[in-house]
This record gives sequence, structure tokens and C-alpha cells, in this order.
Amino acid sequence: MTAETQAWRGIAAEQEDEITGKLGTLLRRRSRALLTDLLGPYHRLVVTIFLLIVAAQLAALAGPWLIGVGIDKIPQLVRTHDSGPMALVITAFAASVMVQAVATRSYIAGIGRLGGRVVLELRRRLFAHFQALPVAFHEHYTSGRVISRQVSDIDSIVDMFDEGLASLVSAVLSLVLIGGGMLLLDWRLALVVLAGTPPLVWLSAWFRRESAIAYRRTRTTIAQVIVQFVETFGGIRAVQAFRRERRNEEIFGALNQEYAEATQRSQRLLAIFFPGVTLVGNLAIGAVLLYGGFRVIDHQMQVGVLVSFLLYLQRFFDPLIDLSQFYSTFQSAGAALEKISGVLDEPPSVAEPADPVALASPSGLGRGREVRFDDVRFGYRTATVLPDFRLTIPAGQTVALVGSTGAGKTTVARLLARLYDPLGGRVLLDGVDVRELDDRTLRREVVLITQENFLFSGSIADNIELGKPGASRAEIEAAATAIGAHRFIAALPDGYDSEVGPSGGRMSAGQRQLISFARAFLAAPAVLVLDEATSLLDIPSERLVQEALRTILAGRTALIIAHRLSTVAIADRVLVLEHGQIIEDGSPAELLETAGEYAALHAGWLESLA
Repeated sequence: MTAETQAWRGIAAEQEDEITGKLGTLLRRRSRALLTDLLGPYHRLVVTIFLLIVAAQLAALAGPWLIGVGIDKIPQLVRTHDSGPMALVITAFAASVMVQAVATRSYIAGIGRLGGRVVLELRRRLFAHFQALPVAFHEHYTSGRVISRQVSDIDSIVDMFDEGLASLVSAVLSLVLIGGGMLLLDWRLALVVLAGTPPLVWLSAWFRRESAIAYRRTRTTIAQVIVQFVETFGGIRAVQAFRRERRNEEIFGALNQEYAEATQRSQRLLAIFFPGVTLVGNLAIGAVLLYGGFRVIDHQMQVGVLVSFLLYLQRFFDPLIDLSQFYSTFQSAGAALEKISGVLDEPPSVAEPADPVALASPSGLGRGREVRFDDVRFGYRTATVLPDFRLTIPAGQTVALVGSTGAGKTTVARLLARLYDPLGGRVLLDGVDVRELDDRTLRREVVLITQENFLFSGSIADNIELGKPGASRAEIEAAATAIGAHRFIAALPDGYDSEVGPSGGRMSAGQRQLISFARAFLAAPAVLVLDEATSLLDIPSERLVQEALRTILAGRTALIIAHRLSTVAIADRVLVLEHGQIIEDGSPAELLETAGEYAALHAGWLESLA
């Protein structure tokens, strides 16, 4: 790496740190709000844990004082040989130790229960919110980042509850109570200790600021590592087919190195903070011992008071050392909570209506519904795909959309299925804006089938049943038979009980598509949208599907998008799109008789078959 590159990386890092610092306050406020909301239902448990920690700290505070009292009673014991006062001190000391042990055990168990419940709720919220977010979100928020939020970041919060939260709360209370105890015991010695406070405050503030940046960068880099890992092995066939292993190793190695450097920076901060706190603590103990020793010699202080003060002083600095040991856990959990709160604050662009509208039963003999695009405008980022798009599909009509790649065909399908909402205009179903329909109604009325239909782990019957939960085996087999999938399913060793494997990996692409067709047909929607749905089928399978479509689509509204014009032949009407506008509209036979775009596409398709 050249010196110039290093300089630019240094400038970029400084700018990133400055931006991160400006956003830090907002992010912390958002994550605190999330944590407060999660802890809300358990306020009684939180109060109980706090009281137990206070009891444990007060019991621990009594120990050094009782030791000092016992030391000062030794001369009296030597003179009088009366062990009663000493026995009373020993009994009180044993009682304080017992109270501390019981209270500590109780609050640690309580924090464990609290952490388990909070993490359980956080996982549930995150999973539910990821499912509710639109396809547009998941197209730019990669699966690796989703996994990082659900696994790595949640694990950081689990570690905070398991390892650090008890230490954090008890350390803060210990500092307050022991500091007050030292002031009451001997304010002069307490002032000597306070002389070491400014460097501790400066050191703590510096470490808090730098470590917050370092651990946020650590969470970012580990997320990038996970993203690259998931992308590589999600596309392992392409990786091996195109010999991309070396390039992937280079990318993964660079990301892994960035993560290692971020982790090393965090460790370097600990290597400065931990010895710094220890050094200040040891200097304070030496100063107290020196000053207190002179006061004992001058009979201005009893030996027991000095011993108690030194014990308090050791316990005063121990929490700071504990905090330094667990600070990485706190910072990691804080950075993780910031990222999770950012996801949970992501508004669903396809939101549920506050007052959903009910659809009337379909009119006439058919089961379809009228579809209308009313001056719909839509685009991805800066590119406009549909400028003022208008289209009406009467109930029960089958319409095919054809056109060159990028003409807007898939966008029309996604808007109808409400995977996106238009930037302007309306998409209407029997005159009702689809944004006014609740999600359950819309998914029942409109079903979208694409060429990448997903199969879930389980049996073939389970996957088909998704179209109509609770359907009987007879209904499942009837749907598969209607779509032409029954023959290959029945030929499998376990028939409809055959496992499809993860993501349907045990099925061929064509078999997966036929199963997804059967699932959609079992759902019996009013509107069926096929987006290149037959592209993975071989010619015989496609012919079977076409025959099934003629029967099943009777009376229903259908929108078919296909490059295979053999599928278009079953349509009542063909629309040719170009740059988001309809340039031709008519039946397949009518458009073939013209010298228009559809006729040219059809001729090109016939040539490709030859």
C-alpha cells in the first residue's frame, strides 16, 4: 500500500469517526428507547433486582468497617479478656457475609431471567419486523446483514446480560456507596483519594469515546464478513463454475483483515485503560497509606480506621477494573442494540391500512375481479419505470404483458401484488385501492407466481397446502393433478410425503415450479399473476401447464408475463410495453396480423425455435 493510499485511508477514517460521533447521540437515544420499551413489562423484576444489588452492596460495605472495629477492640480484649464485644463483631461480620452471598445469588439469577425474557422478545420482534418489511428493503439489505442482526448482534446482547450487566450495576452502586462510606469514615483521607479522580475521569471519558467508535466499527466489519460468507456459499455453484474461488478469498481476506484490525484497536484501548486505572489506584493506595500512617503515629487516627479505609479504597478501584474488563461487552452490546433499533425503526413502505376496506363478493358468474391502474407512477431510485401508467383489465380476462427487458412488465406485476406501492396514482381491485385492503385479504385475492418460487423444508404436500392451510389430501392431489404435477409426484418413493429438502434442493427447477403452481391454484385467488412462471419448464411440462391454465383461469382475472410467446397464446388480450407505456393492445391473433412490435417479437421467437 502506498503512502498516499495510507494517507487517504487515514483521512477517510477520521471523517468516518467524526460522522459516527455526530450520529452517536441519536443512535444511543434510539437504542435506549428500545431497551426501555423491552424492560417496561418487567419493571417489578427490575426494581427487585435493584434492591437486591443495594442490599448486597450495603452488606459488602459493612465488612471493612466491622474489620476496623474488631482491630480497634483488640487492646480492650487484651486488658479485660472479655470476648463478648469481639464475638458480637464477628457475628455481625458473618451475618453481613451471608446477606451479601444470598443477595448476590438472587440478583444474578434475576438478571438471568430478565435477560432471557428480553432477548426472547427482541428476537420475536426482529423476526416479525423483517417479515413485515417490503421486498424493496430486502433487495438492498442483504441476507448476510439479516443474519448478523438476528444472530451476531443478539448474541452480543445475550453476553451483556450473562456477563456484564450485573457487574455494571453493582459497580456503579459500589462506587457511590463506598465513596460515601469513605467520606463518613475520614474526610481527610477521602480528599487524598479525590486527588486521583481527575485523571480517572479523563481516562474514562477518553476510553468511552474511543471505544464506542471502535466497537461500532467492529460490529460493522463483522457484518461485512458475514455478508461475504453468505453470498459466496449462497452462490457456490457459480463460484465453482466460473473459478471465482481465488477472487472470493481475496475479498474475504480483506474484509477479515479489516475486522481483525478493528478488534485489535479495541484491544489496544483496553491495554491502555486497564493499566491506567490500576496505576492510579495503586498511587492512591500509597498516598493514603503514607498520610494515614503519619496520622496514626501522631495518634490522630486509630489503626482500625486506617485498615478499614484501605479496604474500602481497594474495593473502590476494583469496580473500575471490573468495568474495564467488561467494557468490550457493554460496547459490543450497545453497538448491536443500535443496529437492531435501526432495523426496528425502519418503516414498512407497504404499510397495513388503519381502517381496511372489505371487498364485496365478485359480481357475475366469474370469480375474477376488475384490475385497474389509474395514472400509476413508479420508479426505482432515480429511474422512472412507469410514467402515468393506465390499464383496465375486466374481471375474468386473461391479459399477457410482453416487451423488451426493462419495459416495466415485472414492475406492473409487483405493484398489483403490492410488493411495492406506487409513487403516484392508484392500483384498484374492483374499484378499491389495494392500499386500503388488509394484507390477509389482498394475499387471498391476488397470488403472484415467479420463476424463483421458493419451497420450504418439508414434504411436497406441506408445500402445496400453503395455498390453503388445512386442505385435505384429496384437495392437494386434485390441485397437483390439475396443474400436471401429479404424475412426477406419484412416481417418487414417498409420493406426496417426499421431502423437498432445504429450499427445495431435492427437486429440479421444473418440479419446484410445478409444485408452486399447484400451491397457487389450491389458493384459488381471484387474480393470478404469472411473472415468467413457465420459463423453467420443459416443453411437455409447459404444454401441460397451459392446458391446466385454460381450465383454472376460466372466470378468473389473470396477468401473464412471459418471454415464451407459446404461453401468451392462451391470453384473451396482449399488451406490448415499451418504456412503461402500452404501445399495442389487442388479441394475439389481431396483433399478429399487424406489422407491429408483437408480430416482430413473435417472428423472432419462431426463429429462435428453429
